[in-house]
Amino acid sequence: MPILEVEHIRKTFEHTEVLKDLSFSLEHGQVLSIIGSSGSGKTTLLRCLNFLERPDQGIIRVNGETLFDASVPQKNQEADIRRKRLHFGLVFQSFNLFPQYTARQNVMLARELLAREQPGYKERKKEIQEEIEEQAVSLLRQMGLQDRMDNYPHQLSGGQCQRVAIARALALQPDILCFDEPTSALDPELTGEVLKVIRELASCNMTMIIVTHEMSFARDVSSQVIFMDDGYILEQGDPLQVFEHPREERTKQFLAGYQKEKRGNGE
Repeated sequence: MPILEVEHIRKTFEHTEVLKDLSFSLEHGQVLSIIGSSGSGKTTLLRCLNFLERPDQGIIRVNGETLFDASVPQKNQEADIRRKRLHFGLVFQSFNLFPQYTARQNVMLARELLAREQPGYKERKKEIQEEIEEQAVSLLRQMGLQDRMDNYPHQLSGGQCQRVAIARALALQPDILCFDEPTSALDPELTGEVLKVIRELASCNMTMIIVTHEMSFARDVSSQVIFMDDGYILEQGDPLQVFEHPREERTKQFLAGYQKEKRGNGE
């Protein structure tokens, strides 16, 4: 059974249809890279999967459980939405860390808020807090930030902030980790730091969806690739097929433009 099934997702903002009948599935341990030009709907798709936007049509299933079905009236209760979001961890393009909290506190926060809603929290508060902090420390060490745990975001580089954001997303142990162009705000050196972490997660069979403009990275790390254009999935396949033998003319043009841009930048 696929870990994720997306069927006929559509999303319209005012009079503009941004997602146009998208369907795909993802198996446990796979890495799906989503590529395409700006404005093709990639980020909106991730936001729909994370329930930051509500699709107008379609179905979303995780591990066989229907999390969203547009044909069924939605309760829209905040607690229900939070429960559904636990299946997905989202790493934002611009980190979205809380500036008033340290790296350690940013990683701990979501689990702390969820713990407070559980029965018996007051009686076990100290024990639960220690467990949450121990996990945060372990994740930050995994990200190579053992010496930066008590720094605030303004004291960290962009690459370090993004690694804190990855640790925060992992803290809730999601079924699927989603990245929305995680390196677009970083210079080449810091980009390498973040991509190294994502490669390590892929080697540990973490199921991931990555929206990226890093074509070489997508080709190397992906199990499958989706090319989006104007709200459609125009092409989907394994990296060899999409990057080396694209079927669609628009895919060929996009990849040719990327190669031309790389040469222009002297890469």
